[in-house]
Amino acid sequence: MKNFKRFLSYALPYKWQGFFAILFNILYALFSALSFVTLMPMLGVIFGETEKVTVSPNFPGITHLNKQYLEDIINYFVTTNTTNNGIDSTLAYMVMGVVFVFLLKNIFGYLGNIYMMFLKNDVLRDIRNEIFSKIISLPVSFYSEKRKGDVISRATSDIGVVNNTYLDLVITFIREPLNIIFTLIIMFNMSWKLSLFIFTFIPVSGFVISIITKKIKEQSTAIFQQGGNMLSSLEEAITGLRIIKAFNAETFVINRYHELSNKILRLSNKVGKRGAASSPTSEFLGIATIACLLWFGGRMVLVGQSIQPSAFIVFMGLAYNILTPAKSISKANNTIRTGNAAAERVIEILDSKNPLADQKDAVEITGFNHEIVFDNISFKYDQEYVLKNFSLTIPKGKTVALVGQSGSGKSTLANLITRFWDVNEGKITIDGVDIKTINTKSLRAQMGIVAQEALLFNDTVKNNIALGISNATDEAVMQAAKIANAHEFIKDIPLGYNSPVGDSGGLLSGGQKQRIAIARAVFKNPPIMILDEATSALDTESEHLVQQALENMMENRTSIVIAHRLSTIQNADVIVVMKKGEIVEQGKHEELINLKGTYYNLVNMQSLES
Repeated sequence: MKNFKRFLSYALPYKWQGFFAILFNILYALFSALSFVTLMPMLGVIFGETEKVTVSPNFPGITHLNKQYLEDIINYFVTTNTTNNGIDSTLAYMVMGVVFVFLLKNIFGYLGNIYMMFLKNDVLRDIRNEIFSKIISLPVSFYSEKRKGDVISRATSDIGVVNNTYLDLVITFIREPLNIIFTLIIMFNMSWKLSLFIFTFIPVSGFVISIITKKIKEQSTAIFQQGGNMLSSLEEAITGLRIIKAFNAETFVINRYHELSNKILRLSNKVGKRGAASSPTSEFLGIATIACLLWFGGRMVLVGQSIQPSAFIVFMGLAYNILTPAKSISKANNTIRTGNAAAERVIEILDSKNPLADQKDAVEITGFNHEIVFDNISFKYDQEYVLKNFSLTIPKGKTVALVGQSGSGKSTLANLITRFWDVNEGKITIDGVDIKTINTKSLRAQMGIVAQEALLFNDTVKNNIALGISNATDEAVMQAAKIANAHEFIKDIPLGYNSPVGDSGGLLSGGQKQRIAIARAVFKNPPIMILDEATSALDTESEHLVQQALENMMENRTSIVIAHRLSTIQNADVIVVMKKGEIVEQGKHEELINLKGTYYNLVNMQSLES
């Protein structure tokens, strides 16, 4: 119920749509019951049961309107119209009355469905928007623990299940009980004895259905989880298709996917069997009740003659009319269990806490003036420390290169200064201010990042360079591309800056993608540049062009360069040599060469390799 109330709150901004949806469904329930009552006058005419009333009954007033008056006025009309116009005319009027009431019933049903559709679509959009905003706001570390496919599944299919389930339940729990109540009121007015049989059906059916469906939530949760795993497997297969084919791993990947698919099949069959059993069970119980009514009511007509045949036929129709809403209510038990299973998965994302969220009194910085200081920091992703008691000062305008073997903690420093993670011990300051106390948006506004793998979005060249800037001018984009040595190849593409780059930049070469990524960083024009092995994945020619672009970009900026190829950082103001999370040497290129230590050995190793 808590989950139900929470998601129902998303409908509050659209209360008028909800109001009309409920109103029209109430009218639908009322006319569903009345539609059978309108059959009585027609059947009375057919069977010749209509009591002859020759004097128009006096209207008792709205507050005293009763069943007797309604019967008398109908009987008066039948009597006078039959006398004046014949039985054919009366029967035609009766049929038109039945058709008109059924027409109103279906019009109200249609309007109720339309307003509910509008409400569901609006709510679905709002939940989608909120969960996407949440996904973007969560730290990078969150997605090192969650599979991307599972998160995508929660943000798409699970939300749809929740939306359809809970909002449909609102109508089910309003319309169907009212349908039953209106019908029972009419039935009790017709015969209280026959009506008592109906009360044996609803509670017994509900009890039996609850036994059948009690495991549906648990199994539905498992289905959603396996669906997320399958989506992750699909996403991984598409992303790594080249590797899969190169290693002839198609059969292995296909078999793994089939295994997940079969798990979902088995779980779906279990849920389906339980869900399928509820409908025929409730219908069988209903028909059993109808059979009892036929026997008991038949005796009342034929033996006791305490009810007219036309009234008994209508009563049977009303009794059967209860079956549909009763079945809907019993099915709602299955539905709400499935909805709860999906809701819990969605809520887990929505309620995820961001450990890197800004403090309430976070400072907003507008520039970088003096220095960056790593003050005795230590950090670990899991159990083992990646950085230990690390200290380094980077003055404004200087280029600092970080070198060392893989796993020495170089890229971790880039993740920490941009606050993708937070240090466990010590602090990082910019102009003397701890970055934990700085507004994250203003902190990252001071930084541009060029990573080893240039991530481009499936958009145009221009929009990738001007990422996040909606009013970027062509001149500014072109100037950034020129600094990044990208303008020459961009202008030769058929559509130039309006050319699509493809999924993940697949229509461009590695060097071209990297230069667009550099142009993106240049366009941002931040005072601090972070280059994380920006040339390590490139061939010699591309590396030369990209290195020129990097040098253009770093001019008059503070730069942190994480380097794999040492030839690219020989002009750095300071080279910091790292090993197992600690600084083992630092100084200029020539100074470190003269030391003949770790850096000297690394340079010699790369010279031999080349």
